[in-house]
Amino acid sequence: MGDIARVRIAIDDVAPPVVRVVEVPLAMRLDDLHFVLQIAIGWQNCHPFEFRAGDKAWGLIDRDAEANPLPAEAATLADIRALGGAFKYGYVFGEDWQHTAKIEAIAPAEPGVVYPRLIEAQGRCPPADIGGAAGYEDFLSAIADPSHPLHDTMVEFDDAEFNPHKVDVAALGSNLANLARYIGRRKTV
Repeated sequence: MGDIARVRIAIDDVAPPVVRVVEVPLAMRLDDLHFVLQIAIGWQNCHPFEFRAGDKAWGLIDRDAEANPLPAEAATLADIRALGGAFKYGYVFGEDWQHTAKIEAIAPAEPGVVYPRLIEAQGRCPPADIGGAAGYEDFLSAIADPSHPLHDTMVEFDDAEFNPHKVDVAALGSNLANLARYIGRRKTV
């Protein structure tokens, strides 16, 4: 399988912190890494994304846009490593969810281990379409205070028992293991 990269990624500007550490093949294409990050963090894969390292950007191509990033399917995590190993991952361009990521280590694949795999998870993923980091802060304030004017609305917006500190590590790990069956497989024409 080749070398495996241990990647730490954190959602920027949120408290409590939302951090994930995953191990993925260094040769993984960035469009596949996008799916890994979506599942590991807990996002719903409903919006455009972009990877940035140095002065390069990779993401989805929009035929109607004047400027586009490089195609994510044309680059790998090894390309990011060649640029220093630190990168930004942007998701939901209206809400501007930014993530800071870094390749922490490279090691040979372990026999019998299924990659991608979740190594660590801290903090629950914010609800989808909550309004970015500022909207998430407002959401947390509203659900924590029954006298807040938006308390009932925000409790109904997501999960009545939403706990920003509690993350379902087993579910995230299981979802990544399921993804491993499909990642990197392309139909041949």
